[in-house]
Order: sequence, then C-alpha cells, then structure tokens
Amino acid sequence: KPTAFAPDSVSDGDDKPEDTPQSDEDASLQRFLAVVKALSPNGFERLSMRLLREAGFERVSVTGRSNDGGIDGVGVLQLNDLVSFNVVFQCKKWEGSVPPKEIRDLRGAMAGRAEKGIFLTTSTFTSNARVEAERPGAVPIELVDGEKLFDMFKRYELGLKPRTVFDIDLAFFEQFR
Repeated sequence: KPTAFAPDSVSDGDDKPEDTPQSDEDASLQRFLAVVKALSPNGFERLSMRLLREAGFERVSVTGRSNDGGIDGVGVLQLNDLVSFNVVFQCKKWEGSVPPKEIRDLRGAMAGRAEKGIFLTTSTFTSNARVEAERPGAVPIELVDGEKLFDMFKRYELGLKPRTVFDIDLAFFEQFR
C-alpha cells in the first residue's frame, strides 16, 4: 500500500490538524459519488454487476433492456452446495432520497423471478423506504445507499486505491531538543 507524508498535516500535539481522518473520508466519499454519478446509467449497472461479482454472486448479468420492468440485472447467490437464491438488482443514480414507491416497484417487478432484491443508489433512502424494504410479510429488499456503496468499494478495493498518511507530532520531537 502506498504511503504518503502529509507536510500540511503537522500537529503540535495540542490541536487537531485540519485534515482529520473523518474529513478525508467525507471528501473521498463525495469524490467517489461524483465519479459514479458521472457514469451513464448502463455504466452504473455494469459497475454494480462487477461489485456483486466481487461480493460472491454468480452468473450476474445486466438485463440491458430499456423496458426491463424495473429490473437492471440478475444473479445467483450460492450459499452452500444445496441452497442458492436468484437475485435481481435495481440501480438508480439519484440526487434526492429514494421513496418507498421505488422499493414497492422493485418488489413487484421481481415477483416470480427472484427470491431476493437489491436496490443500489448513489443517494439515500427515506425512512419510509427503509421500513418498506423490511415490511413484514413481504420479500425483503436489501438497500445499498451511496455511503454503503462506498464502503463496499473500499472493502473490495474496487476502483479505490488505499494509502497511508502520517501526521507529524511536534510535541513528541520536543523532548529530543
């Protein structure tokens, strides 16, 4: 993993540097989402397909039809030698929060086609959408918002290169003057 020295991140031990790990993480998230949002709809679908493959799904494909009935892709999650699930996924590059209607639409589109649904978005889900995704008696839908998408891309190091940055602790060096 590449290592970088950050000369602008010098700490005297008393105050926090301006570039905190959290602000770096937030900036990285925003840059990641900007790159993903700049992709074509088909590009985001193919990127999601690649992510699902990295996560262990098999026979993943993008439907590639404009009238896909609310399904952007399909795949199979093999749990063990005896149990597998057909899975469908929907990809939406949104600016606002995804409402519950979109979750219901995906659930309706997957009826008879799959046992599991995954909804991936560059944005967030409303609280009502989250409730709808886990509604008792209905097929659950996994929700992947922009932040979770970023976390998954980090975990699989997919399109993201990790690096280590060191800050100088001047207070430490004072004892050696």
